[in-house]
Amino acid sequence: MAEKQRDYYEVLGVARDADAKAIKDAFRKLALKYHPDRNKAPEAEEKFKEIAAAYAILSDPKKRAQYDSAGFEGVADFTPEDLFAGIDFGDLFGDMGLGFDFGGGLFDRLFGGRRPRGPVRGGDLEVLMQVPLQRIYRGGEETVRLTHPMRCPACQGTGAKAGTTPRTCDACKGTGKKVVSHTQKQGVHFQQISTCPVCRGRGAVIDQVCEECHGLGRVEKEESLKITIPAGAEEGMALRVPGHGLPSPDNHPDTGGPPGDLYVIVRSQPDSRFERLGADLWRNETLEVADAVLGAHRRIDTLDGSVEVTIPAGTQPDEVLRLRGKGLPVYGSRRHGDLNIRIRVHVPENPSTKERELYEQLRALGEQRGHKWHWK
Repeated sequence: MAEKQRDYYEVLGVARDADAKAIKDAFRKLALKYHPDRNKAPEAEEKFKEIAAAYAILSDPKKRAQYDSAGFEGVADFTPEDLFAGIDFGDLFGDMGLGFDFGGGLFDRLFGGRRPRGPVRGGDLEVLMQVPLQRIYRGGEETVRLTHPMRCPACQGTGAKAGTTPRTCDACKGTGKKVVSHTQKQGVHFQQISTCPVCRGRGAVIDQVCEECHGLGRVEKEESLKITIPAGAEEGMALRVPGHGLPSPDNHPDTGGPPGDLYVIVRSQPDSRFERLGADLWRNETLEVADAVLGAHRRIDTLDGSVEVTIPAGTQPDEVLRLRGKGLPVYGSRRHGDLNIRIRVHVPENPSTKERELYEQLRALGEQRGHKWHWK
């Protein structure tokens, strides 16, 4: 039995008289929770689709009025393109350091829709960036360096030498296609369409190629970008940098589409002191046998300076001491994770003569107390 479609107001958790700000705030909160680039739960993608559709309807006054008056039947004829073409999700989330791309692969994958008509947008790029835990703790700027194609600045993407312009291909009249028509005896007409062999599908012929890009219209460029890392950035978080992706496949300087976006994927840089698990940090602390038995005081590094920790007497191997609030910030909240100290006990491998004597005395005392060792 098919699951009943939920009311859009219920999906976003807002009242039916909610204003535009309340609807936007509710959507942003839920989208951050269920976006498939951040939430790998099996049901996350379907939930994200549901809340995105709800926002597309309720954020548009006309669509919302149709929904309020006729329910789902009032908006049943909308295609994904109709719903999302007027919404810039990247801009909606831009101030949060996390982008949502409905103009490219994510839109097609989730909704099976076509992108809005118009100039063809360039593809998106992804780059992995290892960020020190100290930066994730405090937030701030990091520099990412990458080399990628961009529109040639010398010819503005035309591929023609500066001062000249490509001319329309005479063979295909600028279509980039070769069309051969056939008529069969029964009066059936059909066309065979292939790439124009003269201009190779560009629709234009370059007589004098650009010396910088050799007629390609694009060049490889090394770029250094300052990226703002939010405090508590989650492992695998994607930070969107608009306009720094691949150039549009349409190289025309006037009609060509915008470049795609760059997504910087955050990874925690290995740190010899800590292991990261979500917002919690873990570290090993090795004690001598005497310190484990008698207790001790240790100076322990945290991401906010060092603190003195009391090791209780009788601490056992693999016991965990928790320093609450000394981990990483929890992204999007004021809370912090914990710093967990896992205790290791060092057993001497080559004790000195004096140490052996003392351990013998300890064993004898243990036997007197009823702690005997039985050997097979």
